[in-house]
Amino acid sequence: MAIKVPTANISHEEWLRMRQGGIGGSDAGGICGLNPYASPMSVYHEKVSQDVEDIDNEAMRQGRDLEEYVAKRFMEATGLKVRRSNAMYRSEEHPFMIADVDRLIVGEDAGLECKTASPYNSDKWKEEEIPPHYVIQCYHYMAVTGRKAWYIAVVILGQGFKFRKLSWDEELVQDLISIEENFWNNHVVPRVMPDPDGSEISEEVINRYYPRASRETIALPAEFDQQLRRREEILEIEGRLAQERKLIDQKIKMFMGEYEAAANERYRVSWSNVDTVRIDSRRLKQEQPELYRSFSMSSQSRRFTVKAA
Repeated sequence: MAIKVPTANISHEEWLRMRQGGIGGSDAGGICGLNPYASPMSVYHEKVSQDVEDIDNEAMRQGRDLEEYVAKRFMEATGLKVRRSNAMYRSEEHPFMIADVDRLIVGEDAGLECKTASPYNSDKWKEEEIPPHYVIQCYHYMAVTGRKAWYIAVVILGQGFKFRKLSWDEELVQDLISIEENFWNNHVVPRVMPDPDGSEISEEVINRYYPRASRETIALPAEFDQQLRRREEILEIEGRLAQERKLIDQKIKMFMGEYEAAANERYRVSWSNVDTVRIDSRRLKQEQPELYRSFSMSSQSRRFTVKAA
């Protein structure tokens, strides 16, 4: 069973605070390491932050604005009726799990998740495929609401419409509950940051927590020696692979000569003209120092380097 908290008359900031108080469907994929736009570290940061972060971009806005259109296309394609729930659901048995669902199916023990996708990501929806973090999102909603099925519908902008139905999977649901419970009780509640996972989003979180360096040196534990040796090996492998890739590029360039493109049934290669305009900053600084200073912007970041002792 789930506790239903009405959201129709609350402010956007109140809604964000409610999301911060539990693990939502869009968080689940990040915790499981399946979301390319989130990681356990980024979800943790969002939940423990004193400030409510209202992250938004054009793609997210289009997704919200087109949600109603996707729901209508789904009803046209299936003959089913859907309705808004206007509520935030919280699991009674697992109160750290919450769900803000797009639609519920009228007359069926199921819900609907509405998505939009760029044509550049259409391959992620080919045939019967669904991006893994969206699958986890739907099963999270099933786990919270207790509903036995969840539909996911997508409009691939300018290309078409698809929908799929996911049915209750007891083993998957229980595994997901266990993963989220571990994350909440062992990280969020005691304020223990999860380990990094090598993703760019984890790198952003680390830089946010530690933006400035003090000019001090600390002792490096010997336990890192093995990992740093492995790092050296990886850099060597990366160098060899980069040279091999460049060799392939050079052979194809020699074949193409003055031609801009080459194609066959499997590949299309482009070697096109690119006009680049750059400001000669050194000359500008010398000849127009005041203009250079007025348009200069400084930024601070930290550079990570490793050298053998």
